[in-house]
Amino acid sequence: MEAGHALSSPLGRITISNEAIAQIVAETALECYGVVGMKAPLRGRLGRRSTRGIVIGREGDAVTVDLHVVVEYGLNLAEVASTVRHRVAYEVGRLTGLPVRAVEVHVDDVRTASA
Repeated sequence: MEAGHALSSPLGRITISNEAIAQIVAETALECYGVVGMKAPLRGRLGRRSTRGIVIGREGDAVTVDLHVVVEYGLNLAEVASTVRHRVAYEVGRLTGLPVRAVEVHVDDVRTASA
């Protein structure tokens, strides 16, 4: 399994770990309106690592993200998931310089914000 994603330049190589990308994803998702938490999936996919409900993968040189969230009850789930998908893709690309191929958002639970 690849330990991270690499960027090469004439001056050398930069490797960004999957854990660092997962941390960016977690911080960004939790800042999104309507997201009250993260939820780890019951079983991860073979060949991928899961961190707090976040699975970072690789397709060629691009990053793929599977993200499991808990959304506040009463909100439009599709709208919250769409916002999370766009914000995560933007922030991962901006902060790492890596292309983002896909961000899959799974709404695993709903609950009141105080629960």
